[in-house]
Amino acid sequence: MKFFCVRGGVELFFYPVFSRDKKKRERRPDPLPRFFYEAKGHAQIILKRVVQGRPLFCNFARNSNVVFLFYFKNLQMKAFFNKYRIFFGVLLVFSAITIGLFYNALKPEKTLPIYNPADVNPELVDSTVQYVSKAHTIADFSFVNQNGKKITQKDYEGKVYVADFFFTTCGSICPKMTKNLAEVQAAIKNNPKVMLLSHTVFPETDSVPVLKEYALKHGVIDSKWNLVTGDKKEIYTMARKSYLAVKLGKPEELYDMVHTENFVLVDQKRRVRGFYDGTKKEDMTRLIEDINFLCAN
Repeated sequence: MKFFCVRGGVELFFYPVFSRDKKKRERRPDPLPRFFYEAKGHAQIILKRVVQGRPLFCNFARNSNVVFLFYFKNLQMKAFFNKYRIFFGVLLVFSAITIGLFYNALKPEKTLPIYNPADVNPELVDSTVQYVSKAHTIADFSFVNQNGKKITQKDYEGKVYVADFFFTTCGSICPKMTKNLAEVQAAIKNNPKVMLLSHTVFPETDSVPVLKEYALKHGVIDSKWNLVTGDKKEIYTMARKSYLAVKLGKPEELYDMVHTENFVLVDQKRRVRGFYDGTKKEDMTRLIEDINFLCAN
């Protein structure tokens, strides 16, 4: 049980603690009337001392079965905060905004690296360009797509695009790569800034009709995704000198190459901005995020 009174900016609390002496409780079965009487007297003494700036004390009523414990709280602090509550509210909002601005200013911005031949596994790079460490861009090209249409660098000018290498009869990683690239196509089909480009590494067998059949089988959208064939030397040159994406094949066979699982991300300035494992779903998620990042910047 707690009783209190307020006076002069001081809040006083009185806690009655009844005697453990059973005989005292029997002699005074109803201690509360005396509690109120004695509390009133002690409160007057304490208030007088507070006003006079004199020290306070705790008093125990010896001849009573009630013990009084007095303490106070300064109400001036409450009045102070009530008076300046608008100021403190504005200060709190200002502090929150300032902290948010500092967080955004210090938070590192997303960036994508710019790859040069010197940055890539030498197995994927032609020896004539392995030393190049800056200003690498995709060279001009000319191929034929699944519809027999000539495809050049101009068709991808100012575009973000994903390039890869495959062949239609591949039974190992190609089916999974093609399936994953089809999912990327679904994600970017309404984005006019993005295209796809797949090069066959077996142009001698992957003719235009073969590529067309493959395109229909895998739901290729002609306006978004070109499957191209052409001169094997040119494909080899693009793969190892520009896209940095295939390994050497049989030494005895000229321009022979072994394609990898790499998808290559190229930006609007024809620079290589990323490599992704075309067989992994998590890499496809990252690829789509990076495509959107390049489109927004």
